Amino acid sequence: MMSRLFICLALISWASVGRSAPITFNTALPVAQSEFVARAQLIVNQSGSDPSGLARDRTAWAEISVLGYGVTSDLALFGVVPYVNRDLNLDMGTGPVNRHASGLGDIKLFGRYTIYKNNFSGGNFRVAPFAGLKLPTGDDNRGDGLGRLPAVVQPGSGSWDPFGGVVMTYQTLAFQIDAEASYQANSTARGFAFGDVSRLDGSFQYRLWPRTLGSGVPGFLYGVMEVNLIHQNKNRTNGITDQNSGGTRLFLVPGLQYVTRRWIIETSIQLPVIQDLNGLALRNDYIARAGFRFNF
Repeated sequence: MMSRLFICLALISWASVGRSAPITFNTALPVAQSEFVARAQLIVNQSGSDPSGLARDRTAWAEISVLGYGVTSDLALFGVVPYVNRDLNLDMGTGPVNRHASGLGDIKLFGRYTIYKNNFSGGNFRVAPFAGLKLPTGDDNRGDGLGRLPAVVQPGSGSWDPFGGVVMTYQTLAFQIDAEASYQANSTARGFAFGDVSRLDGSFQYRLWPRTLGSGVPGFLYGVMEVNLIHQNKNRTNGITDQNSGGTRLFLVPGLQYVTRRWIIETSIQLPVIQDLNGLALRNDYIARAGFRFNF
């Protein structure tokens, strides 16, 4: 009995430093006071299902760097810095055309505060709202031989966009459940505004290995299954609504995580199961992710 209790206490202590977490969104689990958490992800977003007849094919990849700092046991501050590379291939009637841009994207700054926490034997439950601002740090006025690039190719949006939401986490020794609701209000820059984005996300992480707990375990392998429900309003140009933009997407996201005391490696793929989009909006094929996290 004492040995089992010791193992549980050791694993709870382990989990307070390195633990499973959602791959496509945030968690309510705390960043320890005066400690940092760093995260990097490579994201490849492929969209090639085009109902317009222009043979549009858009490939975008981004390297996302995140740094979080625990101000207190309840308050954490985060900065998100993206580097993006975007290609849009299409046929304009005179042959294939490539529109391309890369560079620093729009940086996000936000804070997250735990308003409710319940620590119990073998686990915990937390609720944490968050709020922040997307800064117009990416260039939004790139051009090529055909003129100014479309907004979906530009590295940045040029707009100051507030966002916020709430995330909940329920963690045990065997599994973890996370859920998040968020909203981003996109403002206008150079006469153009992306539609506001609202989303609901859920994540279930289950320990696949080791199946039985014991001392001397170097790390844990988790299977991850997530769901993302994302709705975007229609874009606007000079006050005119683009009827071929926006809509609702539902993604199913299988993934894997290997979790140690100080670091995590992870991979997942977002697969669209529902795409109820407006007009001739371009459909997603998949979004692939690979990344790591490190606590220090």
